[in-house]
Formats: sequence, C-alpha cells, structure tokens
Amino acid sequence: MPPKVLICSTIVWAHNEVKQLLGNIADIVYVDSPNRAAFLAEFKPGGKYAGTVGIYRENESAKKLGVFDKELIDGLPSSVRWIAHNGAGYDPVDVHACIAKGIYLSNTPGAVDDATATTALYLLISTLRQYSAAERSLRALKWKPAGLNRISHDVTGRTLGILGLGGIGLRLAELVQSFPMRVVYHSRRRNANAPSYCEYFENVEEMLAQTDVLSIHVPLREDTVGLVGEKWIRALKPGSIIINTARGKVIDEEALIRALEDGHLQAAGLDVYPNEPEVNPRLLEFPQVTLLPHMGTENQDSQKKMEVRALTNLRDFLTTGAGKDLVIEYKQKGLIPATKVNSKL
Repeated sequence: MPPKVLICSTIVWAHNEVKQLLGNIADIVYVDSPNRAAFLAEFKPGGKYAGTVGIYRENESAKKLGVFDKELIDGLPSSVRWIAHNGAGYDPVDVHACIAKGIYLSNTPGAVDDATATTALYLLISTLRQYSAAERSLRALKWKPAGLNRISHDVTGRTLGILGLGGIGLRLAELVQSFPMRVVYHSRRRNANAPSYCEYFENVEEMLAQTDVLSIHVPLREDTVGLVGEKWIRALKPGSIIINTARGKVIDEEALIRALEDGHLQAAGLDVYPNEPEVNPRLLEFPQVTLLPHMGTENQDSQKKMEVRALTNLRDFLTTGAGKDLVIEYKQKGLIPATKVNSKL
C-alpha cells in the first residue's frame, strides 16, 4: 500500500498538481472532519486517517480544526512524520510540539515573496504620498483633504529601512530601486546574497535613526512578539513611517498608536493585525494610516505557487525523506532528516 497523506483543507488552484505530484506515490485522503475531536478520532486504528505519514495544511482549515497547536500535534499518531504548511509564516503550527513529537515541518518561502513585497510597496507609496486618504476623501465627494501636501512626500531619495532581509525584504529592496530609494537593513546577520545597494547595520537603532520608512519582514516567534516596541519606534526619525506585512504581533500596537497620536510617526501602512480579523478601532481614527485586510498573497497566482510548493515538500518527503523547505528551528537544532536516494515506495 502507498503511504497515506492528508489534504487538510481545500485545494483551490492546484488540483492537477495534486495528482501530478502525489497521485502515483501516495494514497491521498481529503479531510472532511467537522471539528477537531472528529479529526483526531479518525487517526485511531480502523479510522479514515489511520496510518497517515504526511499532512498538507493551510490556514482555512483552522475554521474547523483550530490551529495546529500542542494539543492537536500531541493527538497525532506516531505514523505522522511530516506536516507541509501552506504559508511562509508558520506560527499557526506549534513547531516545538512538532519537534518533541518527531514530526518535521515545512513552509513555503519564495512563493510569497513577490506578492508580499508588492503589498509592502503599495503601502509605502500610499503612506508617503497619502493616496489612501485622498481616495477616501474623493469617495466621500469631498475632493482632496486640505493640507495633504504638508504630510506627503516624494518616494525618490527617501531611506527605506528593512527589518529582516529575507526573500520578501530582498524583493522589496529590488522594487524600490525604480525610484530609487536608499536601502538600509538589519537582520540577525548580514545577508550574503544582498546586492551592493543594501547597506547592512549591525546596530538596529543606528539604522532606525536614518530611516524614513521602516518595513517589517521578520517571522512571528516567541522572541519577536512586540519586537518593534516603544524603544525602536522612538529611535526612528521624527515623522517617519512604519509598514507591516509580516505579522501584527511583531509590533507593540499600543506603542504604535501612541507614536501616531503624538506625531512621532507621520503615518503607518498595515496589512496585518494582532487579532485578525479584528482591527483595533483606534487605528481607524488616523486618516493618514493605510489599512489593508491581510492582502499580502491574496491573488490566484501566488496562492497556486504556495499550494504547489507545499505539495512539493510532501512529494519530496515521500520520495527522498525530506522536503526542501524544512523550517529553521530544525536546522538550528541540527535535526536534519537523512535523505533517501532513489527511494521506491
């Protein structure tokens, strides 16, 4: 019998790719459980999901099953060895519970880079030029707001600070060269793949002091909750702007609001929020803030790339013993699975 894999959500775009990537090597089972209890019960001997070795999941599945927290991970049988998460950010899956259980976890970096970077670029342009405020005024039949020119700027020649120069940050750095902007960045370490126009700052506060627009591109982990807080926000130049397309909890929202209230921050552009889909109503009080409802990868092209990349990680696990996008926590702990060559399942 071929190994069993679960599609733990709805495949929206990559139906043919499911068959192409897994059809000849796996028993594909689509999850139809109405809730978490029913889902976990099906892994028992004789159940529909018994013997599962790999799981594909994405965030829509949380509506019925909840996130893949420690409770859910601990409830999975020992047969499960790989979870292929559809998304670059994998905070909906408890990676530490996976490690303790002996389950590997992959994500979909690269597939989201262009879409998320172009979302950040929109927020950057909108906040510097105040296009969102202008459009809202026009739709209210009020033409343009008085004094808008006093809080808007050209993009060309401004300094963009990138917090976390991974794939998305690199793509944004490339896009803003069209103006051009000066690009400075801070990451845990210098990015060896960074082009010459990206200036590395080991000291984040030195970078912030020179930044007109700060764009955040760090993953959500325990150590990044509230990372951009009062100290770093106040280290920014007065009248600067913050853009966030990463995760809402990376910013101390109360500190952000205080800086908007007293004018230290001129504006903000947000695509993500701490308690989505809820949005702090206080943010709606600032006309100079551009708000989007988590639109980063909200297009069919990127979503298909993400589905295919997650499915490919499952395929690679089944055929070689390891998907290519194993998340960083395993690499930090030296938990790299041994790969099989020319595996026959």
